[in-house]
Amino acid sequence: FYFSHGFDAEEDLVGSLASMSTNERIKAIQKLPKTVRKKREIRNKVLKEITEKSRHRGAQPSCCTQCLQGAAVSFRQFGNTLSECFHQLQIWHKTLKIIGAEFGTSVLSYFVFLRWLLNFNIFSFLINFGFITIPQFLAAEPNNLSFTGLELFTGAGYFQQTVLYYGFYTNATISKIENGPSYDMQLAYIFTVGIYFVISFLILLFSVAKFFYRNFVDPQAFSVNASKLLCTWDFNITSEEAVRLKQKNLSAQIKEGLTEVNKEVLNYSVMERVLRIVIHLLAWVASLGTAVAACTGVYFLSVNNLELFMKGHRSDLESQAAMLVLPVIVSLLNTLIPFFFSWLGHLEKFQTPGQHVYVTITRNTILKISIVGILCYYWLNIVATSESQCWETLVGQDIYRLVLVDFIFCLLGSFFGEFLRRIIGTTVCVSLGLPEFDIGRNVLDLIYAQTLTWIGILFSPLLPGIQMIAFFIVFFVKKVSLMRNCQPPRKVWRTAEMMTSFIFLLFCPSFLGVLSVIGVTVWRLKPSEECGPFRGLSSMHAAVAEWVQVLESYTASKWVVWIYHNLITRELFFFVLSSFVLIVTYLYWQIIQGRKTMTELLYKQINN
Repeated sequence: FYFSHGFDAEEDLVGSLASMSTNERIKAIQKLPKTVRKKREIRNKVLKEITEKSRHRGAQPSCCTQCLQGAAVSFRQFGNTLSECFHQLQIWHKTLKIIGAEFGTSVLSYFVFLRWLLNFNIFSFLINFGFITIPQFLAAEPNNLSFTGLELFTGAGYFQQTVLYYGFYTNATISKIENGPSYDMQLAYIFTVGIYFVISFLILLFSVAKFFYRNFVDPQAFSVNASKLLCTWDFNITSEEAVRLKQKNLSAQIKEGLTEVNKEVLNYSVMERVLRIVIHLLAWVASLGTAVAACTGVYFLSVNNLELFMKGHRSDLESQAAMLVLPVIVSLLNTLIPFFFSWLGHLEKFQTPGQHVYVTITRNTILKISIVGILCYYWLNIVATSESQCWETLVGQDIYRLVLVDFIFCLLGSFFGEFLRRIIGTTVCVSLGLPEFDIGRNVLDLIYAQTLTWIGILFSPLLPGIQMIAFFIVFFVKKVSLMRNCQPPRKVWRTAEMMTSFIFLLFCPSFLGVLSVIGVTVWRLKPSEECGPFRGLSSMHAAVAEWVQVLESYTASKWVVWIYHNLITRELFFFVLSSFVLIVTYLYWQIIQGRKTMTELLYKQINN
């Protein structure tokens, strides 16, 4: 009886699916709570049912129609297979599931952000290597400098005559075949960098919008408690290990959802409120004063760093080692001061872990962006106006050292901040216990490193490749340190909006600040006279202006000239574009308020 009942139910399902349109049928089959193999069997039965119905109607399709239908089915099957393959090839997919199950979504958000940055740098490296570095190899001259090994840390010496730095690239038009196609390195360099930043801007903007919609606008975000409990389980899971991981993930997410429901509202007396406000003010004064002192020290140290460059004793071991003073001091400040900020946060005793994390991130952002701003002022106003033969290469070397030393200090931070802290908490002072993973400090380390990479792309095109390797190593080091040294957060809290906050911080102020630096460099500063693809020009942008003048003589290229004169060089165009983005943001915000109001009304109706 049960067998025949199940058979009849499946026949009814096949019949209902056969009567649907193609898109509706695909979505309905995907949502069935069955294994992939069972879904394929049902799909084949549905296709067979549709074929038999068409034959009974006498509507035998023509040969051309059959070929088109077969091609469409094959293309769809190929797309589904390709999608499954890409899903399996996602970097560290299983590792992220384990981290989310053991430590919750707050810690998981850091590793998801790190993977996102790694993929972003892979894309950056491929663009620069393909359109700038490979053509330069065809016109490269032999490197006569000797390699000592110290260049790996200083970035000077042998590396000066390689494709790592701006100064090595030619300003000639590359052509290996006489009267054959040519490659203009000036245009290739500036257009590759420019188009890369435009693509990066769009990627960041759409990423912010996607996470913003997912965490704030999507109506499913407001029904999380019921859906997590009743509609989350994936019936395609069969292995025991995957079941255990799914159970742990679901348990952690339900706990995080319950913390929002059972949030305690603490009532303080007037005296306690005044005391808390005083503590918060003192903490902010101490953090801002520390940031100002750090920026002052970095500025005076960077001026002395330029004097070391101008001495020119590049073969002297002591002189090359002295070049590491600035990046070591900057990285030391960026490593130690965040620990001080975290200590201030513990003194302030915030009501929720989320408040502690966001305040710590804000203070670290002020510190790191201020230091990067001082360094950019030093590079654009002091190094660029110095008597150096190739100031762009000097800036590239500075950024290379900062990226490398910051990577080393990031690894040391895991050792001293987590490993030694675990040893102390388990042997010397047991009451401390295991440390928790500091999300705010580690996220700002990633944003700082990515900001340096974006600034350095113009002066060192292969810098994204170096950062790509650094992020790859950091992921594994942080993962091992997390699993062996840290404990899950003592207070479980929901972090649906954290990834949105991380991408937004990366977009503003990091990326927008970098665009300002690149804009000043390209439009205002005079390139070096003896090196680089823009030697002899009044500015890097002059290469584009000269190219547009050449295009004016060609009738077919009039549209390019019109776009350049009426859009690219007009402030009004960018004002209208910015206004459009702000209007769209405002509309999204109004949608959020409307959804929240509707949710409150629905809750009231349920209660009634």
